[in-house]
Amino acid sequence: MRPDMNERNPIMDDTDDMEDDPNDGQTETYSYEDALKLTGYGKFHMLVLALSGWAVSSDAVEVLAISFVLPSAECDLRMSSSDKGLLNALLFVGMMIGGFCWGTLADIKGRRGIVIWSLAVNGLAGLGSAFAQSYWLFLLLRFISGIGVGGSIPVVFSYFSEWQCKERRGSMISLLSTFWMCGNVLTAAIAWAVIPHPNLGYFSSTFTFNSWRIFVVLATFPALTASLLYIFMPESPKFLLMQGNDKAALAILANVYQRNKGTQNQYPVERLERFMYEDESEAKYTLLKMRGNSCMQMFRRMQHTVIKIFQTAITMFKQPYTRSSLIMWFINFSICFGYYGLFLWLPELFKRLELGEGSVCYTPSANTTSHNSNSTCTDAGLDTNIYSESMLTALANLPGNILTIFLMDKIGRKILLTSSMIISGVSVFFIYLVHNKVESLVMSCVFSGFSTIGFNAINVVQVELYPTQLRSTAYGILTGTCRIGAIVGNLIFGQLVDVNCAVPMLMVAGLLSSGGLMAIKLPNKTQQDIN
Repeated sequence: MRPDMNERNPIMDDTDDMEDDPNDGQTETYSYEDALKLTGYGKFHMLVLALSGWAVSSDAVEVLAISFVLPSAECDLRMSSSDKGLLNALLFVGMMIGGFCWGTLADIKGRRGIVIWSLAVNGLAGLGSAFAQSYWLFLLLRFISGIGVGGSIPVVFSYFSEWQCKERRGSMISLLSTFWMCGNVLTAAIAWAVIPHPNLGYFSSTFTFNSWRIFVVLATFPALTASLLYIFMPESPKFLLMQGNDKAALAILANVYQRNKGTQNQYPVERLERFMYEDESEAKYTLLKMRGNSCMQMFRRMQHTVIKIFQTAITMFKQPYTRSSLIMWFINFSICFGYYGLFLWLPELFKRLELGEGSVCYTPSANTTSHNSNSTCTDAGLDTNIYSESMLTALANLPGNILTIFLMDKIGRKILLTSSMIISGVSVFFIYLVHNKVESLVMSCVFSGFSTIGFNAINVVQVELYPTQLRSTAYGILTGTCRIGAIVGNLIFGQLVDVNCAVPMLMVAGLLSSGGLMAIKLPNKTQQDIN
């Protein structure tokens, strides 16, 4: 039976001091937004930006590393074009699962701990994949790595956004998004420095550890270091406030105030306005009943957590979020089908353009693609043009990132999202029409640059559409939809690139343009408080 809400609930003592404050009548109550503004903007916020940016870069490195591994690893792991498509796709299956599970757990358990664990899973599984000698073991470990990546992306953005006041939120999330480009450039630079050296590594009759495997090891460094550094960061005070733990939230904000101001002066906020949700008391009472270490109580806690995960996920499709959620589903699917379906295949298309003397849709002959051809294996590792061209394509993101930083809070998210996706779609059509490497590189840079604007706008929109108790869950589910688009895109490219690559490229162009038009129907949250 549910306790009387006027009675003292014993679980409140365990999570936070919920006693009535005798000074309630004399102490001014501040909203979270006002309390956050009073902390100022200084050293701590720069630290949050640097660490969150490093985590975003680590995700980019892990996702994009596979595109540099494919040309060199196809002989070692005996991969066909379909195998490459499956490898790319399974990474995104893992990201889809990770986005849903980790994202929802972050709304239940907290942001900081989930970021630490998801980054650790990403880094350790990626590290293990470098030692895999068979295609199927490599595939499994990259899948597990994807589970980690899928969790860290939505939670890092939720964590970071909850430290930003509304006047800076759009530009600062856009600034955080630029670290994806940094990770992209870092990946290309490491690949360029390591992979084209086929004699680097260890070789025996039973075990091979060559240059592309060394590259995979180096690619795990950002995720592992980011996981360790997050141990020293505080929990999001907005999440703590949502849990009713206002004293802990206030203590963290006071510490941020002192670090930003460089002073020992007392933080002027003594009382925070609480978030109160309908099921808060019921949820805490339910957890109280399940306390203990017996097998049955542990099972009940686990069952409650699983039920809570699905209940939280379903909420984003109820009013008032239904239309916005469905639109964001389509937009995420469209942009990820286009970007990841095409971008991860760009190194392969660059190689085919060179081999085919003027066509990105050139299909190598059986003799050229034979897994037993030693020259093919050697050439794939030594073709430095692949890495330099990919780095230029990554650097093409810079103008788009700069544009979003300065315009996101001025002209709004919807205009940037709509225009960028339509222009990206048009640029894909022209990639198919080019006949030399320079034209292909230019159009690829245009595609990458405008896609970046779209992704940055999506990152801002997704943290603003939903309240704190739903933010990471919704972000994780929507990025899961993005992964579905990436999976379908990679499978279609893997199946059709040797048959008629015009078909998947035209599909990319159409979906991107349609997604851009759908964005017009989204609500405007520019410079508004988020719950």
